[in-house]
Amino acid sequence: MKKKVRWLNKEEAEIIGLDPKENDGNRKQNRYPLNSEDWEKILYIRKSANKISQSTREELKKETKVAPKFVLSAWNQETGKMMDIDEHCKHYSLPRKDILKYKLVSHTGTPFFNIEFKDKLVEEIQKFDFDKIIKKHIKPIKVKQTSTNQKKSKDFDSLTYTDVHIGMDTDIDNNTMYQAAWDKKELVKLANLIVEKTIKEQESNILYVDDLGDLLDGLDGYTTRGGHKLPQNMTNEECFDAALDFKMIILQGLVDNYDKIFFNNICNDNHSGIFAYFVNQAFKKIAEVQYENVTVTNHRQFISHYIVNRIGFVISHGKDDKNLKFGFKPHIDLKGVSKIDQYCKHNGLYKDCDLIIFKKGDSHQALFDMCSSSDFFYFNYPASSPSSNWIKSNFELGRRGFVNESFEGLNNYLKPNFIRK
Repeated sequence: MKKKVRWLNKEEAEIIGLDPKENDGNRKQNRYPLNSEDWEKILYIRKSANKISQSTREELKKETKVAPKFVLSAWNQETGKMMDIDEHCKHYSLPRKDILKYKLVSHTGTPFFNIEFKDKLVEEIQKFDFDKIIKKHIKPIKVKQTSTNQKKSKDFDSLTYTDVHIGMDTDIDNNTMYQAAWDKKELVKLANLIVEKTIKEQESNILYVDDLGDLLDGLDGYTTRGGHKLPQNMTNEECFDAALDFKMIILQGLVDNYDKIFFNNICNDNHSGIFAYFVNQAFKKIAEVQYENVTVTNHRQFISHYIVNRIGFVISHGKDDKNLKFGFKPHIDLKGVSKIDQYCKHNGLYKDCDLIIFKKGDSHQALFDMCSSSDFFYFNYPASSPSSNWIKSNFELGRRGFVNESFEGLNNYLKPNFIRK
């Protein structure tokens, strides 16, 4: 529906559910883009300014704030009667089965239904047959003991990857400056490379694997907030299967080489969100049933942490799934320092840890800052996926990869792996 710019005061903006703006210059109003239904409401309110009680105004304001953006007249002009919800859906071609709840608002000049639709994300996820997926992967497996000749000089190893963006189409218009296929075949190659390099760099019999988010590029071709359309080369189901296969290749390739493996998966980010949570929950059920030496933790908080040998790992994707317009920057600023500091204080990490490492993805850069804060290290990890066409066109090709680390006491041995193709 086409919108026109209208002049409203702050109260009028609030009544129709908009965030009020500061007045424009010396005026007592500002500009807002409105559809015809919202403009009809404003005209009604202005016309009836002296007739509507304050309680009615507050009720209208309250109802409008929580109402979805489906404001269609409930009055049938042909019959001269109010529509019921079934007739309303048929008249406006709305999916009746997708409506979670509704309420008729009749005290305005244009009566309408407040309609809340079911969460499409949850609806899509419910279509997956989890039992079938899990049975497909679970097989009786006896874990071999790690070789007694294996070098075990360090306390524990770490593998970190992020921003795999499964399903991303890197060249939807066939005009990219840098060709880089990103499909199921390339994903399998990445998983096998991760396994190969991790075994090569192994210096302990304990491994921590951190997936820092954006495992999948998006659900239905959108980011978690639904406003950013993404070019995709897989369906939702194909993305789900590919992501689970990717994690299973890494698990099955490493499990015989370590006495214990701990997986930490970030499920609060700006691309995957709850879609990744369902993939990782399926992975958790498979991995922990299949292997007694494997523990999987799926983190739904924007910032989480775990502690190993008095080293605190504070992990985050860098952007969340709903609220943050701007997340943690590649180079930390004072706002970022304060946010991490408050998290550490709230969770008692300064007391429980001798070293704190903040780990993030999102920026698609490998930047390991040990100096900007005297309280913690600030580590950005490289994206494992190729750059999108938008990134390649607006910035540069970038370097993709993953990082192996080994820890001995408080000493951290960083071993970045960059993928050349």
